[in-house]
Amino acid sequence: MAKGLSENRFKRNGKVIDCVWPAETILGEAPYWCPEESVLYWVDIDGKSIFRFDPESGDRDIFPQEYEFGCIAKRAKGGFIGGTNKGIALLANDMTSVEIVSNPEPNLLENRFNDGKCDRRGRFWAGTADVNEIDPTGSLYCVEESLIVDRHFSNIIVSNGLGWSPDNRTMYFTDSGLQIIHAFDYDIVTGTVANRRNFVVVDPLDGIPDGLTVDAEGYVWSAHWGGSRISRYDHNGHLDQVIEMPVPMVTSIAFGGKNLNKLFVTTARLNMEEDQIKAAPLSGGLFVLDVDCEGLQETSFCG
Repeated sequence: MAKGLSENRFKRNGKVIDCVWPAETILGEAPYWCPEESVLYWVDIDGKSIFRFDPESGDRDIFPQEYEFGCIAKRAKGGFIGGTNKGIALLANDMTSVEIVSNPEPNLLENRFNDGKCDRRGRFWAGTADVNEIDPTGSLYCVEESLIVDRHFSNIIVSNGLGWSPDNRTMYFTDSGLQIIHAFDYDIVTGTVANRRNFVVVDPLDGIPDGLTVDAEGYVWSAHWGGSRISRYDHNGHLDQVIEMPVPMVTSIAFGGKNLNKLFVTTARLNMEEDQIKAAPLSGGLFVLDVDCEGLQETSFCG
């Protein structure tokens, strides 16, 4: 920690990083900036909770849940949609009631929904993962306005970060089990993918690629589980920038704030030993830093 900084503020690579909520989540994930409310939502999968943070007022809210939510997004019709360990769910706006509307994998008891988000037509994309992170039993699904759930491809170990280029022609998708961020040709009109290819293969020494977001310039940002870092890649998958984090389990990232130039970072303390937590006591907290670019506004689910 740099001299003169508080115990919740760090300076890395010339950037000031603040822990705005030392939440001690087990598996903090899936930050979602809600433009309508100007707040950040995120989940603790293993802690069965959804969090809401208002950066303007500093208000913090925790909503305990019956299910393990891996991701959520706002609905155009009110409330939220999310992926859980029991399938696709609709969640009331006050987060007090949940309805499971589809379970496309009823016989895969070791699978659960992990990361997910909406494309710019409002389709909700979410992938499943083997909770043991061994078998390629996961799939990537798309939920349409009618709540019909379509499977687009399978043989995934751990579905993770996804996002779209500013021109909507490329979709990025992470399989953490393979250490790969894939790129696909994307048809925004039909909501279909083609031409799957490797965009980045991450060296295990740099951690495991986890959550992902894309900025307004088309650069891809990836959180590295176990790598204490966030990486920014250019359009060709070349490493452009690295931001070192003060905790090892960096799980996901999202742009937020009035000008979408703040990067919110979720983290975890899952499987960390006592000495590791002592060395990084803010593991599981929510962090934020200012960046020299802007993000892309999130889209609500069309259903």
